[in-house]
Amino acid sequence: MQAFIVDALNGISYGLLLFMLSSGLTLIFSFLGVLNFAHASFYMLGAYIGWSLAASVGFWPALVVAPLAVAALGALVERRLLRRVRAHGPLHELLLTFGLAYLLAEAVKLVWGLGVLATPVPPALDGPLVALPLLPGATLSRYRLFVMLVSVATLAVLYAALRLSRAGLVLRAALTHRAAVEALGHDVPRIGMLVFALGTGLAALAGVIGAPLAVVEPGMAEAVGSIVFVVVIVGGLGSLGGAFAGSLLIGVLQTFAVGSTLSLGRLAAALGVRLPVAWAALSVSQIAPLAPYLLLVAMLACRPGGLLGTRADDA
Repeated sequence: MQAFIVDALNGISYGLLLFMLSSGLTLIFSFLGVLNFAHASFYMLGAYIGWSLAASVGFWPALVVAPLAVAALGALVERRLLRRVRAHGPLHELLLTFGLAYLLAEAVKLVWGLGVLATPVPPALDGPLVALPLLPGATLSRYRLFVMLVSVATLAVLYAALRLSRAGLVLRAALTHRAAVEALGHDVPRIGMLVFALGTGLAALAGVIGAPLAVVEPGMAEAVGSIVFVVVIVGGLGSLGGAFAGSLLIGVLQTFAVGSTLSLGRLAAALGVRLPVAWAALSVSQIAPLAPYLLLVAMLACRPGGLLGTRADDA
């Protein structure tokens, strides 16, 4: 029971980190209609800038400065590049972000090299959280708890900003009544630039806090980029609530799959399915990397709109 709950908490912490990354992509698609293929590259850039700043001025300043720096770059990309190609249609926007992803990847290699960079956990957050309530002897990393708290705080701030603030009201109105919002004197293109900056800043924040849980290396954008698109499609394109639900679902699913000792043969037998001998010998943990994509295929086949909402529904 203890192992189950600890695995569940680790899966939730991974899912919440995925949410912080996917929420930025969701916001960008909701407002601009752009599937930003470079989103994971901004995540990677945040991790690298955070690593450099943490090595010189410490983790806590890096946690603030790195996302702001990447957000500023995101605003520049939207203002100088995306806005220029918008008149030519979504395909040109998609191709632009696709090319930008490669440019950022090569820039990272030129500046930081091809090596793997280990990011230490800040001393204040190092070590286990000794006692979990009602679970004597079970432990959870303090840093994982920190990641969970930051992710939940991000969700709360985004919800408050979108639902309770005047800026959020203008933003949601601009999604469906752009001309009317412009007629009222609001600068809708500037709002779009700020949304793109916020989305890339959230990706960079995920990169900074996620770096100590993994390693910083040039392939990290490719490793996480496809998972993020799975999250937003499973949750429902443009739905912030869907991104949250999809992130938790995939985080918990993949964590349990990785730690499972069950064989595919036993699992298939429990479902009344007979597998070839070669497949039956495989363990669930061996096919764990495929779990999100199997879920994606099932979701597209059964519920193409995802768990929650459409582009117009950013709840």
